[in-house]
Amino acid sequence: MVAAPAAETAAKPFDVLVLGLGYVGLPIAIMLASSGLRAAGFDVDRRKMDMLGNGKCHIDEPEFLAIFDDVIQNKDMRFLDAVAPSDAFLIAVPTPLREQRKTADLTALTAALESIVPHLRKGNLVVINSTCPVMTCRETAIPILEKSGLKVDEDFHLAYCPERLYPGNIAYEIVNNEHIIGGHNAEATTRAAALYKGFVKGELVLTDDVTAEFCKLIENTYRDVNIALANELRTVAHRFGTDIDNAIDIANRHPRVNLLKPGIGVGGHCLPIDPWFIVEMAPEETRLIPEARRINDEQPKRIAAEVRRAVAAKRDAVIGCYGVTYKPDVNDERESPAWEIVHLLQADGYNVQVYDPVVNVGDYADLTDFVAKVDILVVLVEHTQFTRAFAQGIGDKPVLRF
Repeated sequence: MVAAPAAETAAKPFDVLVLGLGYVGLPIAIMLASSGLRAAGFDVDRRKMDMLGNGKCHIDEPEFLAIFDDVIQNKDMRFLDAVAPSDAFLIAVPTPLREQRKTADLTALTAALESIVPHLRKGNLVVINSTCPVMTCRETAIPILEKSGLKVDEDFHLAYCPERLYPGNIAYEIVNNEHIIGGHNAEATTRAAALYKGFVKGELVLTDDVTAEFCKLIENTYRDVNIALANELRTVAHRFGTDIDNAIDIANRHPRVNLLKPGIGVGGHCLPIDPWFIVEMAPEETRLIPEARRINDEQPKRIAAEVRRAVAAKRDAVIGCYGVTYKPDVNDERESPAWEIVHLLQADGYNVQVYDPVVNVGDYADLTDFVAKVDILVVLVEHTQFTRAFAQGIGDKPVLRF
C-alpha cells in the first residue's frame, strides 16, 4: 500500500491533502502530485483507499489511468489512513440532495471540515470543491474551522474552487478547462490560484467565494432549464404531429436561437441536483427553476408512455432498451433516466431486455444479436457505436429513438 508512515506525516506537513477521492477529488490529487507537490489523499471509503493504496484506480478512463500510473510510480503521492497536517487542505466530498426536502445534504462536507480542525495551523489554506448552496463557505465552513481557535483571513485562508469535469474526458478537462478561483479575501484567492497554476493550462478566473459558489450552480441550472424547454416543446410538437428535431433544426438557423435537443430526462450527479441548491437559498425568488426540474423529472414517464403506445397492439412484445448510462459515451449510470424508464415498463409487466455495451449490461454478443432477440428496439442513450451501426443497418425491427 502506498501510504505515508505516521512519523513522516508528523515530522513534515504535506503540501496539500485532498479529502474525498471520487470523480473530482482523485483527479485533482493526482494532478497536484504531478505538478511536483508533496500530495496526499484521504477518503472514508476503506475499499476505495485499499484500491488506491495498491496502485489501482476506480476511474476507468485510459488517459487518466496513464497519468495515475505515472504519478503512483514516480511522484510524491500518498494515500493516508487518517487526516494529517498539511499546508493546504482541499475538500471534494459528495453533497447529495435530500430528496423529500430538496435541500443539500452537507453531512460529508461538515465531517471533512471537522476532521481538519485538529490539524489547522496558522498560514493554512482550505479549498472547498464540493458543489454546495451559496453562502456555504461563510455560514457553514468558517464557523467549523474557527473552532480551531484560528480566525479566517487572519490566521488561515478559505477559498471555493468548483470543478467542471466531463466524465469520459477528465484528463483533458481538468487541465484545459477554465477554473473558478473564489477566495474569502484577496490573499485566499491568490493562494488558491497558485495551487492550481501548477497543472492548469486553462484560464484561472478570479473572484470571491460567494460568486464562485453561485456560478457553479448557475452553470448547471442554465443547462437544466434549457433542456426542460426542449422537452416541453417536444410534448407540444407531439400534439400537433410535428417532428420536433426538424423544427429545432430550422429554428436554430435564426442567428440568436440555440435550442438544445430534447431527451429522455436529465441524469448524472449535477443537473438533477444543483438547481435545487439555488431554490433552497431563495425559495421566494425562484419559480422557473423548480418548474424546469419537475419537467425534466417527469420526462421518463412521458417516454415510457410513448413506448407503451408503440407496443399497444402487441402486449407480449419483447421491448429491447438500448443504453442505460445518464448520457452517451460515458460509463456512468448515476441518476440515469434510462434506468427509470426500464423500471417503469417492467413494473407494468412488459418483457424488457436491456443492453448497453459501454457499461457491460446485457448478455449479448453485439447490437445485431440484441436486435434479433427483441420485437422493438428502444434507443434510450445513443452511444456513438450505436449511431455507426445504425447507419450501416441493423435489421428490420421497429426502432424508437429518443
